Amino acid sequence: MSSPSRLPRVRASELEGRGWLNTGGRTVTLAELRGKVVVLDFWTFCCINCLHVLDELRALEEAFRDVLVVVGVHSPKFVHEADPDALAAAVERYEVHHPVLDDPQLVTWQAYTARAWPTLVVIDPEGYVVAQMAGEGHAHNLEVLVRDLVAEHEAKGTLHRGDGPYVPPAPSAGTLRFPAKAVPLPGGTLLVADAGHHSLAELAADGETLVRRIGSGERGLVDGGPDEARFAEPNGLALVPEELRPWMGVDVVVADTANHVLRGVRLDDGAVTTLAGTGEQYMVGAADNVRPWPDGEPRDDATGYRYQGDPLAVKLSSPWDVVWSQPLAAFVVAMAGHHTLWAYDGKEASITHLGGTMNEGLLDGPLPDGWFAQPSGLAAAPDGRVWLADSETSALRWVDPADGTVHTAVGEGLFDFGHRDGPAAQARLQHPLGVAVLPDGSVAVADTYNGAVRRYDPVIDEVSTLASGLAEPSGLVVTTSGDEVVLLVVESAAHRLTRVALPAALTGSQVDGGAHRTQRPVTDVPPGELRLEVVFTPAAGQKYDDRFGPSTSLQVSSTPPELLLDGAGDDVPFERALRLNPAVTEGVLHVTAKAASCDDDPAVEFPACHLNAQDWGIPVRVVEGAEPSLVLPLHG
Repeated sequence: MSSPSRLPRVRASELEGRGWLNTGGRTVTLAELRGKVVVLDFWTFCCINCLHVLDELRALEEAFRDVLVVVGVHSPKFVHEADPDALAAAVERYEVHHPVLDDPQLVTWQAYTARAWPTLVVIDPEGYVVAQMAGEGHAHNLEVLVRDLVAEHEAKGTLHRGDGPYVPPAPSAGTLRFPAKAVPLPGGTLLVADAGHHSLAELAADGETLVRRIGSGERGLVDGGPDEARFAEPNGLALVPEELRPWMGVDVVVADTANHVLRGVRLDDGAVTTLAGTGEQYMVGAADNVRPWPDGEPRDDATGYRYQGDPLAVKLSSPWDVVWSQPLAAFVVAMAGHHTLWAYDGKEASITHLGGTMNEGLLDGPLPDGWFAQPSGLAAAPDGRVWLADSETSALRWVDPADGTVHTAVGEGLFDFGHRDGPAAQARLQHPLGVAVLPDGSVAVADTYNGAVRRYDPVIDEVSTLASGLAEPSGLVVTTSGDEVVLLVVESAAHRLTRVALPAALTGSQVDGGAHRTQRPVTDVPPGELRLEVVFTPAAGQKYDDRFGPSTSLQVSSTPPELLLDGAGDDVPFERALRLNPAVTEGVLHVTAKAASCDDDPAVEFPACHLNAQDWGIPVRVVEGAEPSLVLPLHG
């Protein structure tokens, strides 16, 4: 297959930011990278799609390690992500093995006109930009392009082989390394998802003493005993109800996030088995996503993903948490990777899509039509509700299993966050990852990027702060002793569990640290008519696929809905006339584009087909005289 289509030759802009990580303190310039193929990865560490791209790049870096330099350009969304210490922790946490430019003011982001996280830019050995692509799933095309560039510039004599500028940081030691969640075990010990060590750690009741480790500590997907089993960044943990353990043969269900599977652990001997998932990530655009599933029905179309069936035959995407729901008689799974909820039935050995359309955002209503944004924390309440930390919308939400609906208690949308207590409608969180139900029915939230534990009281519909000054709390365990309520906080960036004693009255302080919007640059758009165009060119060797109907679809909406007077909704063409409300000064345009293409080779009887898709959430400001067109690239 020939290489993806190239951009016109444009000289790459210099890399500017606050500083560098993984270079031994050195500044890296494009001049010193001449002779190498350079891939700029514009990312932010809150973004699950960015974490997927980090995994995609690992194999590429290994295959071309003497001719390819990947440079991460960290362009933060949240205030917390602009903290250099938080960035350094994230680079360690996610095992980023290439130089990272800290770009808190988005200087380099703007120089390369990035509009989405993640965005990849390819620079040839002579310093020219040759490709730019948004989103994940570009590993194959990147490999083809890099191979072609290596061959071309080796022939020209402009390729230089050798080591790049990466300098690994000093390794850290400790019992825990970026722990994610914890669950109390029947014997009084604690089981911790030790994500940074790719294993589970059983700790004594003191929360410090290591009893045993389940998993070898090496990243991978291997079943077996505690010494040979492997995990990859495990997060959520849920105890199996006692009556189900004989059926399932395991005592704990684990959301094995970076492996894209659910695992089961038998506590008596530490044996690990895979319960759901193939180990491959479900990815919009992958060739085999459009094949029929085992029950014979196609499962990838404009209505969304509706798989129900054999749990070991379905691809999952970054399951982040799991909780048992008695009303559903199933484990609810927060599928952060594509913004959905699932239900795993361990007794019947089936898995069902529960809610979410794969659109990223905040939309309440019937579960199949709801929008989520990286759901990352779950807790079941005695009344049957499932509480949900929806991290990218900085929202606390809840699911009613009785009528199959989702509701928002706290949160506004993708770009609004902060640390503000008070009435829920005005309260703000910042990328929460954990949630727990307190004895009085109120809800504790691990408000991760605010370094706090917050409390939402549904009776008075208000938010308060229970504890602050924590290092990225990501999980909560509730324990009681007499009248005292104790929260065990998984303090991820401090690599420890921390006990926070709460008063019996469960009141919190009122904090107003302000409300924020993302630092991402705003696009000026005019009041009245705006021409939206999505530009798509199938990759070289591919053509549009119209065999089963239109090959393209374009979905447009806005926050607030009043921003769009005309042009919202779904249609086929990649051009649309929008009409913006002059009375709404700012908001977010949500655009989802999909294009089907197939390999264009008449000699191949069954060509590989691809669904290219991208979501954009574009902050806009309505300004007289602004450019009346908005062009978005969708790369094949």
